Amino acid sequence: MYGDYFELYTPGKAKGLVEGSNLLDSPMKLFFASVVLAIPAVMVFLSLILKPSVNRLLNIIFGIFFTGVMILIGISSFSDWYLFYTFLAALECMITILIVKYAWQWKKV
Repeated sequence: MYGDYFELYTPGKAKGLVEGSNLLDSPMKLFFASVVLAIPAVMVFLSLILKPSVNRLLNIIFGIFFTGVMILIGISSFSDWYLFYTFLAALECMITILIVKYAWQWKKV
C-alpha cells in the first residue's frame, strides 16, 4: 500500500491519473485489482476458520502467486524513480517466500 501511495509522487503519475491514462483505466481492471488485493486480507481471516490442510494449501498457492507477481513488479520497476518500489517488492517477496516455506513445513494433520 505504501508503494502505491509513494508512486503518486513520481513524475507524471498525477497527470496520468487526471487524464485517465494509467494501468487501471476501466471498471473491470479496477474490480480485478480489488479482488487480487483483497486476497491477503481474506487469507488472514481464513487462516482462523479453515481446516489446517486447506489453510496450508491456500498459503502455498497464494504465497507462490504473490511472490511471482512481486518479482515481476520489482523487475519492471527498476529505475531511479522507482527504486522504492523495487525495495518494497523485494521485501514482500521475502515475506511470501517465508509464508510458503512455513506452510510447506507444517506437520500433516
